[in-house]
Amino acid sequence: MNTEKVKTVRENLQTVQEKIQTACERSGREPDEITIIGVTKYVSNERAKEAIQAGVIHLGENRDNEFLAKYNDIGHDAKWHFIGTLQSRKVRDVVNKVEAIHSVERMSVIRQIESRAESPVDCFVQVNVSGEETKHGLKPEEVIPFIKETEDYPKARIVGLMTMAPHIDDETVIRKVFQDLATLRDEVMQQNFPHAPCKYLSMGMSNDYEIAIEEGATHIRIGSELVGK
Repeated sequence: MNTEKVKTVRENLQTVQEKIQTACERSGREPDEITIIGVTKYVSNERAKEAIQAGVIHLGENRDNEFLAKYNDIGHDAKWHFIGTLQSRKVRDVVNKVEAIHSVERMSVIRQIESRAESPVDCFVQVNVSGEETKHGLKPEEVIPFIKETEDYPKARIVGLMTMAPHIDDETVIRKVFQDLATLRDEVMQQNFPHAPCKYLSMGMSNDYEIAIEEGATHIRIGSELVGK
């Protein structure tokens, strides 16, 4: 029988913040450059509310039905980020409820955002940097042409890039994925697209966010280490 005490979100948040502080010190950054997104997809509404009370105001969900259930209960107490694959037909259900969409990879979604959004929505272009067949996202060489194509859709404001590193123990491989995304972000910024400032990097999860911060992450998506499983 497992009698281990479940830590509160506040306790977990303190640990995460200490690790962020250390990673920032190693890389010459400031902790206030990092937005913590508490990924609540596997936890109850009550645990999500506990996260908000602890000071985690950015929450992430990756399935529209689960997001809507939490949104209908918690609503505007949180700033919501949709971090999972979003089907075009589901855009209407979430677009006016979220702070940002971290998984844009198809023009059909861009067009739906333009059609359905009441005001501009922050969008991250999802990039499959690692080339894994199991991961969604554009190939790196597709990103700049894709962003150029979004010029006529101002409600889908491209604010950054997002990726997921392989879930492996090889830190060198993980770091290279994050470095490559940061390099690609810099290449996009050099284009000076008026419609796509693209200055943010959404990368890093519970198992690798310290590496991500060292490589420039601005938004980290923390689930199990923050709110539990």
